[in-house]
Amino acid sequence: MFKSSEIRKAFLDFFERKGHAIVPGSSLVPIDDPTLLFTNSGMCQFKNIFLGLEERDYKRAANTQKCLRVSGKHNDLEDVGKDGYHHTFFEMLGNWSFGDYYKKEAIEWAWELLTEVYKLPKERFYATVFADEKGELEDDEEAALLWETVTDIPRGHILRFGRSENFWEMGETGPCGPCSEIHFDRGEGFCDRKDDPDHRCGVNEGCARFVELWNLVFMQYNRERSGALRELPAKHIDTGMGFERLVAIMQGVDSNYKTDLFSPIMNRIRELLGDTEEEMKEKIFSYRVIADHSRAISFLIADGVIPGNEGRNYVLRLILRRAARHGKIAGFDGPFLSKIAEVVIEKMGSYFTELVENRGFILRTIKEEEERFQRTIDFGLSLLEEIMEGLSARGEGVIPGRDAFRLYDTYGFPLDLTKDIAKERGFTVDEKGFEVSLEEQRERARAAQRFAPIEELPRYRLLLDELRRSGFLFEKGVEHVYDTTTDVDTYVAAILKDGKEVESAEEGEEVELILPVTPFFFESGGQVSDTGMVSNPEWRLVVEDVREPVPGLIVHLGKIVEGRLRRGDDAHASVDHERREDIARNHTATHLLHASLRHVLGEHARQSGSLVAPDRLRFDFLHASALSKEEIEEIEISVNEAIISDIPLEISRESYREAISKGAIALFGEKYGDIVRVVRIGSISSELCGGTHVERTGQIGLFHIVSESSIGAGLRRIEAVTGMGAIRLFLDCFGKLGGIAESLGCSIEEVDVKIKSLSEKIISQEKEIYRLRREIARREFEEASKEVKEVKGVKVLASKVEAYDMETLREMSDWFRERFGSGVVVFGAEIEGKPRFVAAVTVDLVERGLDAGELIGKVAHVVGGGGGGRPTLAQAGGRDATRISEALSIVPELVSEALADEYGASHLPR
Repeated sequence: MFKSSEIRKAFLDFFERKGHAIVPGSSLVPIDDPTLLFTNSGMCQFKNIFLGLEERDYKRAANTQKCLRVSGKHNDLEDVGKDGYHHTFFEMLGNWSFGDYYKKEAIEWAWELLTEVYKLPKERFYATVFADEKGELEDDEEAALLWETVTDIPRGHILRFGRSENFWEMGETGPCGPCSEIHFDRGEGFCDRKDDPDHRCGVNEGCARFVELWNLVFMQYNRERSGALRELPAKHIDTGMGFERLVAIMQGVDSNYKTDLFSPIMNRIRELLGDTEEEMKEKIFSYRVIADHSRAISFLIADGVIPGNEGRNYVLRLILRRAARHGKIAGFDGPFLSKIAEVVIEKMGSYFTELVENRGFILRTIKEEEERFQRTIDFGLSLLEEIMEGLSARGEGVIPGRDAFRLYDTYGFPLDLTKDIAKERGFTVDEKGFEVSLEEQRERARAAQRFAPIEELPRYRLLLDELRRSGFLFEKGVEHVYDTTTDVDTYVAAILKDGKEVESAEEGEEVELILPVTPFFFESGGQVSDTGMVSNPEWRLVVEDVREPVPGLIVHLGKIVEGRLRRGDDAHASVDHERREDIARNHTATHLLHASLRHVLGEHARQSGSLVAPDRLRFDFLHASALSKEEIEEIEISVNEAIISDIPLEISRESYREAISKGAIALFGEKYGDIVRVVRIGSISSELCGGTHVERTGQIGLFHIVSESSIGAGLRRIEAVTGMGAIRLFLDCFGKLGGIAESLGCSIEEVDVKIKSLSEKIISQEKEIYRLRREIARREFEEASKEVKEVKGVKVLASKVEAYDMETLREMSDWFRERFGSGVVVFGAEIEGKPRFVAAVTVDLVERGLDAGELIGKVAHVVGGGGGGRPTLAQAGGRDATRISEALSIVPELVSEALADEYGASHLPR
């Protein structure tokens, strides 16, 4: 029997023999693609190639891609566990042609791999091709004919289907096209709808007998936001084969969960629960959910996603808590998911090394999130049950959006989890009402706008092609010389105003300028763009920003401050050199900081975002807890030791594989080509990076951490300064410290001792002040106690006293109850210029109709205020402190009136 690892290797080896470059799969988090929440197919990383916005050094590629389908059009979350083949996380085996081979080779090689390499029986296969039921697009008769002529598939096994089955789209927008699906007949015994008299087994008929195995997509259109289909610049091949389904077929089992990809996970769940095989079968739905979700959770965290309330973080939290809930259903009493994740890492880490590299962080993140959920799940579930019971009693079936939001906001229940539980009980959720309550969070979660909306990028691509053809630009586009010089003589290749090409522009106008050679660095990798000047003797343009909307085209955004600019003019481009040097210091410092964090905190402390600006650097990294003072100090010392060592930087260009094999770090969230720029700092740091750097670490001068804070669960942020920014900060701080020392009458070295001494003295004095105030309050109470009166057999005390705060008044009321046992007391005092009152009624008198809250309200009314509280204790305030005694004088009468008819009245007269 083939092992899953052997099946994966056989696929990659086969296409390597067919001339395909075997490329690494991309992260589950799509890079530079605002249209996708997660990578949902192997073609995501090649999207710009299909759109004609990017080129690679190869025309054919193959890989295995991590995929997640939990949102949008491709959402399998709710189907997980119901059958043996739906998953949230899965692997997609794929091969691609970028304007090279097309339908013939794609069909021919797929057939060869399945029947000759994997040796699956030919008579079990069916192929489907596109036939447009709307009659708007051409039917794919070409693919049907190829299946007949280049394979020996049984002729009756070529079927035609419409858009929902045989027209593939990545999302609402993007590359798409007709497809040819390959289905495998597992045999009549695999049908799971035998009890349905209306069911007929067949391809796309909804039973488990026929399994969709491989999808060959013939990519020829781009779906725009308007819904229109536009022909792509070239035709491409994009195929995807579900690895888990293939393994199940190759291993002869009737469920993906019985393959060697899942069986170790399922066995571990059973072992932890102590279930028999029969008990596992009874709980199979929850077993499958836990097994599937554990893989998704592990891979998401390995790719830098952490549980949270927004965007991708929200999805991870949803999946994790859904798995935790099914664990509770299956019989787990406490956190268990990290133990399941250990099996995922062990099973899949040999190929997906990011699991092993981040093992500690994955397990810790899972455990902490599950513990958070365990603390709230019982109460949250009981509250949801209470809500549903109330609805049932009223004959209603929709959970209000505000209740769903309260579960989400207060008890950590994702909306989908509430929907999931509600659905099991026959309820629905008012999602619109939920969205209204959530709108503020959604606003914060929305991704920042790109420099150019994705539908505008083809315009820049056309401009790039036009400038190449006309000779205004080199064949590879703009020559980018930022890493060798900050000044260059060049000329104006194109001017854009309001998005349109113009031949000239006047003083005061804002334009986009394109030069064939530029020394300006464009914003990328967290580093801000250069600023500077482009000029000639007749005009000057201040460059305020620089971007690269499509590879090869660098656009300078700026304002003409003098003269008239014309296309074709000679120009001198000059970067703000001092600003560039400040940015370079901060960028090299981020590499040293990254290395130091990993050394001090552990390998899990990976970069998760950064900002490299001239005045500061910001560095986000994965770590579960706040850094201690000692850790921050150790990190600062480590970075500054590297600076003092004046280590030369080595910058080289290498193949991605070579760089990674030598230990270079590829940062999460960055997009890399086949040839990468590697920045090495001795033996301390080696990272893939396109930014600007100093030549030697000594040029950084000084590094200082300004702040360290949390920006989300498991995500920390350091802000720091270098160079003159750090020196200015130290001078400012030492200046202030000197002023403090002068005020204290000591040297700078003695400030901490002096402050400690003063602090201890202040604490001692505060304790003495508290003791004296309490002593005064006790004396006040003793004097006031002499004024106790009896009103209809009830002891009543209403007295104005000296009190420092409300706490003192409340304590005095306690002393009254301790001394007299039964009675009514109202104390009043002027506190910070305002009248304040406390009233207390002992429990026995509450039963006779006296209420401290009602009593205090009447008293406070006299001084123009109000208050309230419990029947036994209440407090109030007002505006006119001169009437405190007057207000207290009415207390005996109020008590008397309340007791006038103990059986007929239960409150004070109004």
